[in-house]
Amino acid sequence: MGQSSSFTTIMVAVLLVMMFGSAYSGNFFNEFDLTWGDHRGKIFNGGNMLSLSLDRVSGSGFKSKKEYLFGRIDMQLKLVAGNSAGTVTAYYLSSQGATHDEIDFEFLGNETGKPYVLHTNVFAQGKGNREQQFYLWFDPTKNFHTYSIVWRPQHIIFLVDNLPIRVFNNAEKLGVPFPKNQPMRIYSSLWNADDWATRGGLVKTDWSKAPFTAYYRGFNAAACTVSSGCDPKFKTSLSDSELQTANELNAYGRRRLRWVQKYFMIYNYCSDLKRFPRGFPPECKRSRV
Repeated sequence: MGQSSSFTTIMVAVLLVMMFGSAYSGNFFNEFDLTWGDHRGKIFNGGNMLSLSLDRVSGSGFKSKKEYLFGRIDMQLKLVAGNSAGTVTAYYLSSQGATHDEIDFEFLGNETGKPYVLHTNVFAQGKGNREQQFYLWFDPTKNFHTYSIVWRPQHIIFLVDNLPIRVFNNAEKLGVPFPKNQPMRIYSSLWNADDWATRGGLVKTDWSKAPFTAYYRGFNAAACTVSSGCDPKFKTSLSDSELQTANELNAYGRRRLRWVQKYFMIYNYCSDLKRFPRGFPPECKRSRV
């Protein structure tokens, strides 16, 4: 009885968090600029929806008007349906320059009926190569799903529908750079990468299926911005980081993280012996949660 009650309480809490994240969504006209692709990027439905398209001539993209330095970023996406092989939908935070920081979600398309690959990476001071890849436990083309980045001085958490799939901890004590000084904008793009995206480039984009289109809604940022300071909710959580970390990665969250990584992770740089025959990067030693 006690276990059943606890499980019910956890699930209600998860649903409330998901509802809260979608209820306070920003307007795309106010929050983003379409940056390339001409008419292939569109904001519609009163600013509540955005779409990016790709054809043989060009892809498209957008970026946030604001720069962020720590926060939680939520975006709901519905990915390219059908034969999406060769296409990449990228959604990420990034600064600029040779020593830029970056936190990546990239969705690698596939042939009809075969799963997308969710590719994640973290760059700090211009150095990336910290890839983890996953299959999703649902079809990301049928409905909208929420993809979130929690960026704090102590860690970065990647979440899908409010379930953590990856944690990148601050390992500066081990000499590993961590993104914490450079404000970053939100970027997204839909583009052709059939030289590498699907089965290492073996499967090419089928242009007879173009245009390829991805849809966005439900943007929410509880964050600190360069222009207007910190969102009160996030500022409070920064001042009590240990409590907030416990809330983000409680026992239930850690169990779900282990579940995703056990059953859906398909690549982890921290276990790639061929790539690192002389030993794994130092942050890999403390990557478990």
